[in-house]
Amino acid sequence: MENLTKVNNNTFKNYSISENNPKWEESIKRLSPILQKPYDIRTPFDRDITRIIHSNAYRRLKHKTQVFFATNNDHVCTRIEHVNHVASISKTISKALGLNVSLAEAIALGHDLGHSPFGHHGERIIENIMDKHGFQKKFWHENNSLRFVDLIETLPNYSGFKENLNLTYAVRDGIVCHCGEVNENCIKPRNEAIDLNLIEKGKQMPYTYEGCVVKISDKVAYLGRDIEDAYNYKFFDKEDMVTLKQIAQDVMKQKIKFKNVNTSSLIHEFITNICINSNPDSGLSFTKEYYEMMNKIKKFNYQKIYSNKRFKPFMEYAKVVINEIFDFLLDDYDSFNTINKLLKYQKFYPTLSQDFSDWLIKYSNIDEKSHRLRKYRNKIIYNIEDVMSYKQAIIDYISGMSDNYAIKAYNELIEF
Repeated sequence: MENLTKVNNNTFKNYSISENNPKWEESIKRLSPILQKPYDIRTPFDRDITRIIHSNAYRRLKHKTQVFFATNNDHVCTRIEHVNHVASISKTISKALGLNVSLAEAIALGHDLGHSPFGHHGERIIENIMDKHGFQKKFWHENNSLRFVDLIETLPNYSGFKENLNLTYAVRDGIVCHCGEVNENCIKPRNEAIDLNLIEKGKQMPYTYEGCVVKISDKVAYLGRDIEDAYNYKFFDKEDMVTLKQIAQDVMKQKIKFKNVNTSSLIHEFITNICINSNPDSGLSFTKEYYEMMNKIKKFNYQKIYSNKRFKPFMEYAKVVINEIFDFLLDDYDSFNTINKLLKYQKFYPTLSQDFSDWLIKYSNIDEKSHRLRKYRNKIIYNIEDVMSYKQAIIDYISGMSDNYAIKAYNELIEF
């Protein structure tokens, strides 16, 4: 019988976000009070999990690009599968180290809720539009995910009124701080609870160790899965797989024999290594060999997958799609008369005309009576009299789109 060694050391149990942790009260704070049920058996973070998976932004992830655009293959990874991979890895590491599993899962499930259509390429397209139109800030999906959970996504309360998600501080923090590369020496959480809207991309560590776990798990999750999908799409051949296997073998210096470098083998090795090698004194870290292996595999992926010329035609197409949608909606701006102008095109462009009109009613001051009648209790975030505020409404609307929805809206614009 095979001899199995369990990695379950609970070395971080004193740092878990629990009622005994001095960060507890700050971690469970919400932007506004939430209905407290005396019979609710869930923790604050369990409630956040429920609120995230019931949100429309989470549902749209199934049709958002991970790497391969607008895939018609049911077995190729989309954004929703990616966040579930991250959640699975985060839960496994957190359980082994004695951290709060529910908190890690909530952060992982919510970390990409504000991701743009067409993956990171879509992110760059939106950033370029914002630069062109005078926005002072940059677009980055981690910050946009915080924006979506704070201001965009809503759920009906017990009376049917639609309210903002209102997640806990620790979950919101983990979402906006999941960006940045992994430092081989250590990842430790910061001590201060700061205004999350002031977070700069890649500059601050998460407030909790659970957030740090998600930050690492995000990197582990995509390595093997991207290789698997690229191989199935014939982005490389068996010789490339031999090269990849050799990379792992050379770095490991024969300490471990990889029969095959794939999603399962890579995730297992990285999870085990970080659980064995991490401790509260040095933080979360891989051994030097494993960190080197991670970087070499990432380099291989960039050369063979992400920079592959087969992406170029669709990248150009995605640029046209997003820019044309933005320009169409911007052309119809007319302060409080904007909805009237949009609905004139409803016969020709039903998706954009009606849906963006609804977006303005929900999030702007264009029609406060309709806002109330539709039982909206979310924050009003756009001033329809301000053209820059209107542009922000368009950016938010586009950034929340799935690939399929964006393509559908664009096709309406070009069809006669």
